Amino acid sequence: MNVTSGHKPVALVIDDEVQIRRLLRITLESEGYRVLEAATGQEGINQASQYRPDIIILDIGLPDMEGGAVLKRVREWSLVPVIMLSVCNREEDKVAALEHGADDYITKPFGSGELLARLRVAQRHAAPSLGNTIFRSGKLEVDLADRVVKFKGQEVKLTPTEYAMARMFVKNVGKVLTHGQILREVWGPTYAEQTQYLRVYIAHLREKLEADPAKPSLFLTVPGVGYRLVEAGSGDK
Repeated sequence: MNVTSGHKPVALVIDDEVQIRRLLRITLESEGYRVLEAATGQEGINQASQYRPDIIILDIGLPDMEGGAVLKRVREWSLVPVIMLSVCNREEDKVAALEHGADDYITKPFGSGELLARLRVAQRHAAPSLGNTIFRSGKLEVDLADRVVKFKGQEVKLTPTEYAMARMFVKNVGKVLTHGQILREVWGPTYAEQTQYLRVYIAHLREKLEADPAKPSLFLTVPGVGYRLVEAGSGDK
C-alpha cells in the first residue's frame, strides 16, 4: 500500500529527536518526497508495515528499542532501502548496522547534500519489493509484518524457533531449502550438521499447520536434500 498520490515517493523518518525529524521533513519535502514520521521503534515498525515507504531513515538509538532491532523486524518482510543515523562514528557501530541489513550509515550532524546523495544511491541499488506481507496457502496464513500465524482461521502459537522456520519457508515458497541452509539460518553456523533438530521442528510445524501431519501437503520432504513449502493448488501432494 502506498499513501502517496501519483508517483511521489514516501520516506519514513524514525527518530526521537523532534529537531532532526523537522530538518529531514524540510529537506525531503523539498526534493519531492512525502514524509512520514515516527518517534519510537514500534511506531516506526507499524508505519513501515502499513504504508510501505520507498525509503527509511532510522536512528540507531530510540527510546523503546535499538535501531538495529527495528531494522531486523523490518527486514523480515521488506527490502526497502534503510539509512541508519547515529551520533557515534565508531567503526563497530557501522559494521553492526550494515550486518543487520542497513544500506548506508550517516553520522550526525550531516549535511543535506550528503544525505540526499546517499538516498539516491540507496534507491538506485534497491532490491525488488518482497510484495504482500501476508502469505496464504490453503488454510495456512502467515502475516510476516505482525508475526501472526493462522490455520483454519485460528491463530496458532509458534515457538520462536518454529516461527523462524515458518518465516524462512514463506520467504522462499516453492524453493527447496537444504538441511544445512535451514540449520544455519535458524540455529547458526555451528549447527549445520545437526539434522535431528530439523526433523523434530518440522514435525512440530506439521502438527500445528497441516490438516493431516502424517500426509503433509504444505511442508514437503525432498528426500536426502531438505524441505520446501508449496502453495495450495500448485499440484504438489
